[in-house]
Amino acid sequence: MAALGGVRRRPLLLLLLAGLVHGTAAVFVVKDANGTACIMANFSAAFTASYDTRSGPKNVTFDLPSDAAVLNSSSCGKENASDPSLMIAFGRGHGLILNFTRNATRYSVQLMSFIYNLSDTQIFPNASSKAIKTVESATDIRADINKKYRCVSNNQIHMHNVTVTLHDATIQAYLANNSFSKEETRCEQDGPFPTTAPPPPPHPSPSPVPENPPVYKYNVSGSNGTCLLASMGLQLNITYEKKDNTTVTRVFSINPNKTTAGGSCSPQLVTLELRSESVPLLAFHFGMNASTSRYFLQGIQLNMTLPDARDPTFKAANSSLRALQATIGNSYKCNAEERVQVTEAFSINIFKVWVQAFQVQGDKFGSVEECQLDENGMLIPIAVGGALAGLVLIVLIAYLVGRKRSHAGYQTI
Repeated sequence: MAALGGVRRRPLLLLLLAGLVHGTAAVFVVKDANGTACIMANFSAAFTASYDTRSGPKNVTFDLPSDAAVLNSSSCGKENASDPSLMIAFGRGHGLILNFTRNATRYSVQLMSFIYNLSDTQIFPNASSKAIKTVESATDIRADINKKYRCVSNNQIHMHNVTVTLHDATIQAYLANNSFSKEETRCEQDGPFPTTAPPPPPHPSPSPVPENPPVYKYNVSGSNGTCLLASMGLQLNITYEKKDNTTVTRVFSINPNKTTAGGSCSPQLVTLELRSESVPLLAFHFGMNASTSRYFLQGIQLNMTLPDARDPTFKAANSSLRALQATIGNSYKCNAEERVQVTEAFSINIFKVWVQAFQVQGDKFGSVEECQLDENGMLIPIAVGGALAGLVLIVLIAYLVGRKRSHAGYQTI
């Protein structure tokens, strides 16, 4: 199979003004032994991945190429024994896998996996590792039985250090007529839709990972009052080796309803500790720099139980971080999702974070310092508005000049 070409880079502003550019859509079909189609999919896909080089972390973006092919290991599944799966291979050892499941009324992509080969120098130049990596995540791709799943909008599936973006997707499993159904179930991203339709039943997979974890407010108090306020949603990305010697990356959400919070206050260190049955300890350590009057998240510690891992006890810690920084007395706020890489095997996604450490007055957040991600987001409408204003000005000047010239062609009688 031909290797995928070099990474395509496009200026951000051009993409915003001209519309997102997507790879070529392709049709993938899985058939049973009788030649009857059981899965059909038509979509284009883009992959964004981060990987390590000798000079530090690097990000790449590449498209699913037009020569991507369905593997023979794809399956229509067997009733009560196995579920259907679509396995797509491309490039030098890369693969995208969609595993389906169903209940009485709906089917879904229960799990999406992505396999990538770091020895492919065209996509991953100067990678410090030549290993084959696997990441996976639950998805929100689901539809009614005998209907196709349809999503024109971008649908992003986050898998540890890889994000898969599907665009203009039509997917259907458990086909009844050897082709796509005329009826469809639209994705939430294409909404809003009328609210008269009944809500979908719960996802059939065990312990599904929500797209965004619930946001909860935590506080830590000491003898001198509150020293930490934090409102945030948390997801853990864990890479580990399973008992069958395969390496996987799974995403776990922190459920605040099943989590107890505590911590401690000291003049130089504030600690928030979260504990649950599966996560005996998730600790956030906030430090401060007195010379610059700033505080920051300087350390994260995790102790977790992974029943299917070769070593069920997972531990990770890093005490040299510099995240969530703000001036002492102010609060740090970020509506965008932030990812903090703790160790090679562990990172944490923080959603809608609003935090303040040390000098907390009256149990209320202080003046807000916005994160860089939110500030960059504000530049987009400003840039677009500026471009439109410039265009209007050019048209107006051209009109006035043209009008002046037309009057100059007449003589006074």
